Amino acid sequence: MSKSDTKGVLLMRTWLAGALVSASIGVTGVAALAQDYPSRQIQGVIQWGAGGSTDNVSRAITPLVEPHLGQKIVLTNRPGATGVIATQYVGSRPADGYTLLYGAENPQLYGVLGLSDLSYADFYPVNLLARGVVVLVANNDTPWSSFQELVDDVKQRPGEIKMGSTGTGGVPFVVGAMIQNVIDGFEVTAVPFEGDGPGLTALQGGHIDFMPAVLGATRELITSGRVKALAVVNTEPLPELEGVAAVTDDYPEFQKYLPWGPFFGVFVKEGTPEEATAKLVEAFEAGASDQQFQTLVDNLGLVRMNISADEAKEFLNRWQSITTWLLQDTGEAKVSPEELGIPRAE
Repeated sequence: MSKSDTKGVLLMRTWLAGALVSASIGVTGVAALAQDYPSRQIQGVIQWGAGGSTDNVSRAITPLVEPHLGQKIVLTNRPGATGVIATQYVGSRPADGYTLLYGAENPQLYGVLGLSDLSYADFYPVNLLARGVVVLVANNDTPWSSFQELVDDVKQRPGEIKMGSTGTGGVPFVVGAMIQNVIDGFEVTAVPFEGDGPGLTALQGGHIDFMPAVLGATRELITSGRVKALAVVNTEPLPELEGVAAVTDDYPEFQKYLPWGPFFGVFVKEGTPEEATAKLVEAFEAGASDQQFQTLVDNLGLVRMNISADEAKEFLNRWQSITTWLLQDTGEAKVSPEELGIPRAE
């Protein structure tokens, strides 16, 4: 071997050694950062606008979690495009645990609706906090006092009655598809809003006629008489809504989809170091176990969950299966769940 060849080999060995050391330092550095997590403020991104159910639950749980993390979580609302804007933003951030997604159920429908390639399969479920029950509420000036009366009027005036919506894939959209799948001729005009808060404000003003919304967002409006409840999208009436029937009372066919409702949770980008996800899971579990949060959940008419990791993933997968195949069966899906590898729930 010539002197130049020997020199080249030595240089290569030196470079490789340096690269290995750098890589080792890099891995060690990431691990050290994860062990020190969180060492600075965390950003919490809320999918929907202020005043809605997701916003209310997010802002209630956060102060109870911060003491367990030892850092502030700065919340910001990034509504729009059925939550896609917030979801894509968090998905674009580093997987370091410093950007949390406070979200609802919508990403589980993005694929079949052609809105985004993202779903909660791209995120780690830190905690599924609670799930809601949907109520059909109407403006007080409408002539209906029951779900059946609404159905009869819709059939007499197809397309004339306005339903508040939160866009493709939102709770009103899915419930509307559910109703259409059960009841032939249920044709209404959907009016979109950026969250159920603005939609319910429009409902009170008479700009729309009715809206499917979670009990948590409608409860005070119902009890104060500012809107009226027509039915509960549930298998049985709710004790707190005396005299309000379940949709299954008149249409038992709803049974195959129920119980169904939105859910609220906190997610972090998939690939976040285990040390960081473990600390987040522990902190949010403690926050969700706090009596103050549980009382809030109960008062909002939500069902407590407080689940994470594999248990949460199982829930997410089943919810996605039921709902995406519902949209497929009603012709609302742009992409078949089968093409996306989503099995039909038994």
